[in-house]
Amino acid sequence: MRATLDNELRSIHVDIIKMGTLIEKTIEETLTALVQQDASLAKKIVEGDDRFDEMELEIERQCIFLIARQQPVASDLRRIFSIVKIVTDLERIADHCQDISKLTLDLVDKKYVKPLIDIPNMAKQVKEMVKMTIDCYIDQDVEKSKIVCANDDIVDKYFYIIMNDLELVMKEKPDEIKQCMDFMMIAKYLERMADHATNVAEWVIYSVEGVHFEANSNGLVEK
Repeated sequence: MRATLDNELRSIHVDIIKMGTLIEKTIEETLTALVQQDASLAKKIVEGDDRFDEMELEIERQCIFLIARQQPVASDLRRIFSIVKIVTDLERIADHCQDISKLTLDLVDKKYVKPLIDIPNMAKQVKEMVKMTIDCYIDQDVEKSKIVCANDDIVDKYFYIIMNDLELVMKEKPDEIKQCMDFMMIAKYLERMADHATNVAEWVIYSVEGVHFEANSNGLVEK
């Protein structure tokens, strides 16, 4: 029975890596569509979101069956519970890629009010955080997970810089308020993606150590 449980956990492990790798690619494509105002790519991202919903549901189904059939011990249950939480956060990241791509479709025919510099840099930081969380999960690396949590502050700084810049643009160009609001929403979605990546890192720590930490301005604090 133990061998069967370990094999099924390995299968789930592979599925999470596939999901995370595909999300990394989707973040890159989301940024490309936005920067290049590529309507066909943005539409592809919007229409492809269902696959992440299906991945989440399939992994959750495997976890439920695993609990029902294999009688996992406490440490296994902690790992399975963490997996369910992790795939939920990964699916939310994919949702926000879709959200950004929908806004990109509204922006494709417009001249941007200012060159995109901070938003692409913010998106690249988010993508790096997501990549690191997948590495953390693969290696069950607590120290790298803590680095991911700390890097959320970098994304937050980009967010506030972008908000302040767009507020100034709206004052100078009131006719462009709608576009500025769209970019504010894009920045907010990126900020939320970083939060979900941080959540994944926190669940990796919980899976390894059995303690659930939460990142805040003082660092990681035990819940």
